[in-house]
Amino acid sequence: MKFKNLILAPLIALALSSCGGGGSSIAEESFVSGSGNVSFIKESNRIAAPKLSGMTLTGKNYTYNVGQVAVVNVWASWCAPCRAEAPTLAALSEKYTDVAFIGILTRDNPVNAEAFTRRFAIPYPTLIDDSVLIGFRKSLPANAIPSTVVIDKKGNVAARISGEVTVASLSELIEKVSAE
Repeated sequence: MKFKNLILAPLIALALSSCGGGGSSIAEESFVSGSGNVSFIKESNRIAAPKLSGMTLTGKNYTYNVGQVAVVNVWASWCAPCRAEAPTLAALSEKYTDVAFIGILTRDNPVNAEAFTRRFAIPYPTLIDDSVLIGFRKSLPANAIPSTVVIDKKGNVAARISGEVTVASLSELIEKVSAE
């Protein structure tokens, strides 16, 4: 009986320790952080972005209407690069008022996400249904957290930043796509 307990005790301890993590989860530990790599698609090679609509963190329905450039940022409150880029995105959304900024929450819970948006004063809507991300799979999928996709005025996927945005990288893409 004692031998059995010697084997079971470490297994139970291992199982219990994998449940903790100070509020983290497997989802938080299994994300891929991008390097900030920028991908740009020539206008002639672009395909339509998925329909961007649904319930937001504030409980309102939102629909992006084709006709203006959009910046779509995929984020989570537990993601360190997302926290680092949040002030940049908020500032650029205030600078480029003719551009629709839209967040898409992924692998997170709304309570933490709401606290995040208050902390960083995020002025644009965040969709809480990340199933919309599937629609990007044939163009420039959100392959890391964070990922930021730029949509042109025709509603086509024009560019992606895989990882944390910078003022320079995102401003350059917004201006390039807006000038088309």
